[in-house]
Amino acid sequence: MPAHETINYLQFPVRDLDASKQFFSSVFAWSFTDYGPDYTTFSAPGIEGGFFRSPLASNTETGAVLVVFYSQQIENTLAKVIAAGGEVIKPIFSFPGGRRFHFKEPSGNELAVWSEPEV
Repeated sequence: MPAHETINYLQFPVRDLDASKQFFSSVFAWSFTDYGPDYTTFSAPGIEGGFFRSPLASNTETGAVLVVFYSQQIENTLAKVIAAGGEVIKPIFSFPGGRRFHFKEPSGNELAVWSEPEV
């Protein structure tokens, strides 16, 4: 049973269900269950959600929430994002809590990955 008053499910708009599924499966090892041609659910460590077919995309320029992944090896995750067809829109940069980069997955949704500061 989900924990009371915690984020339980995320939904993303995607233009290309197959391309987005392949990307997230390759980079983050998500698994999917299809529910017709326009919707699929995903399971990932700690969160579940879905993709719905839409011409829209989520990005911070229009005020969307930024979903941020954590990585212990940010350079390796960056390489996986690029190899899977992601577009890096903000290369790795430092911020007070660590390092981060932003990318767009194949359907145009902006996400980020962060890691602790370099030592």
